[in-house]
Amino acid sequence: MASTNGNASSERKHAKSQSTFQFENTSTAIAASQMRNALNKLADTVPDPKMRKQFETQMDAFFSLFRRYLTDKAKGTAVDWDRIQPPNPEQVISYDDLPDSVTTEFLSKLVVLKLNGGLGTSMGCVGPKSVIEVREGQSFLDLSVRQIEYLNRKYDVNVPFVLMNSFNTDDDTQSIIKKYEGHNIEIITFNQSQFPRVYKDSLLPVPKDINAPIDSWYPPGHGDLFESLENSGVLDELISRGKEVLFVSNADNLGAVVDFKILSHMVESKSEYIMELTDKTRADVKGGTIIDYDGSVRLLEIAQVPKDHTEDFKSIKKFKYFNTNNIWISLNAMKRIVENNELQLEIIPNSKTISVGKGESDINVLQLETAVGAAIRHFKSAHGVNVPRRRFLPVKTCSDLLLVKSDLYSLSHGSLEVSPGRFGPAPLIKLGGHFKKVSDFQKRIPHMPKIVELDHLTITGNVNLGKGVVLKGTVIIVCSDGQKIDIPNGSILENVVITGNLSILEH
Repeated sequence: MASTNGNASSERKHAKSQSTFQFENTSTAIAASQMRNALNKLADTVPDPKMRKQFETQMDAFFSLFRRYLTDKAKGTAVDWDRIQPPNPEQVISYDDLPDSVTTEFLSKLVVLKLNGGLGTSMGCVGPKSVIEVREGQSFLDLSVRQIEYLNRKYDVNVPFVLMNSFNTDDDTQSIIKKYEGHNIEIITFNQSQFPRVYKDSLLPVPKDINAPIDSWYPPGHGDLFESLENSGVLDELISRGKEVLFVSNADNLGAVVDFKILSHMVESKSEYIMELTDKTRADVKGGTIIDYDGSVRLLEIAQVPKDHTEDFKSIKKFKYFNTNNIWISLNAMKRIVENNELQLEIIPNSKTISVGKGESDINVLQLETAVGAAIRHFKSAHGVNVPRRRFLPVKTCSDLLLVKSDLYSLSHGSLEVSPGRFGPAPLIKLGGHFKKVSDFQKRIPHMPKIVELDHLTITGNVNLGKGVVLKGTVIIVCSDGQKIDIPNGSILENVVITGNLSILEH
């Protein structure tokens, strides 16, 4: 029975919101129906029956994601900020508190997986990012292979090395991994899904047939790992071989090496999911963080945060940690969750544009993506481990590349180890636009400077470093437009600011 306490205006308001909801419900149903029809037509363009079946499985997964996106948009499922709390002590354990009594017997249960779907375009490179040369002529992939080979040889085990490729990286990766055929390592590859981009205005798929241009499609983020691993048959194969733990990390994180303490803790605590977190600094304020949401542990990404709480999210006091994307997952739990259709990963709508050609405006499209970290709430005994910063060493820019190529690190069996002469955290390095591409970086800094005693380095403009340069303290080199600065061979720069024009000719 309706209450008679409300006044007429509030009833009118209520009726209006109801009608809005009904309208949006109808719009959602129409958009979903049109998408389903378009996907069916798309599947009809796949000639081979076996390939069509695989394609239909992918399109079903995409449709499920799309329908959820429409429902979320209609309902407005923004997180309720008042229900968010920093994680409690059971939800984040310190790495230092993990038992030191590590055992290597759990290595036989382990599988290592690298997320290998990204291209090196942001650093001006062609092909998979994992093949960029990072140290002593070796790529990210080379270093990972060396690490696993060393484990296999030293402990007489077979830790499979799995690569999740995308349609952007698969062909190149297959060619590259042939060179490891004589090595003591088993490499397994599978592809993540290939989803259709969606027109922002009509909410219909961009591709009209299976042979549509490559920019009509997208890989839907690393949250796709769970279903793609299952659909490829690789998940069942690994479980049938007695494998239990999957260690997942980004291909460009050089700090993500197998850690016996975390592996032992994972098996002994019977946790189904562990996320490695590290202390947030001012450079990491945009990274996803772990939260307590109504008593359950969740990942919160900046894209989910209401605009008026962005600064709260960036606060180092309230949210001390961020997600490194080094994640340990129980394979059996993954199988259970995928089979039961339990996964409801938060959707990240990513706006992109497709270039049409000269004189025509770009087309606005949507990519619906998910993140592997968002799955934390679906697993039993899931928690974070607050790890040392050395386990998070990503190479996203040439500034990062300078760091990992320098004398700050040495290479041991494919792993980077910090120089014993270094005290405190890694220096902050900011290289300007002249160093954006790897080729420009290599030309301007052909010899790595010595930076063991460096705190901060900023270089902008037309600057070249000579051989045997030593940088200490805070060094800022700013070259004005139209000028040139050449730092001579053997220079020692300590707490200096260099501006203007500098070119010393060697006699």
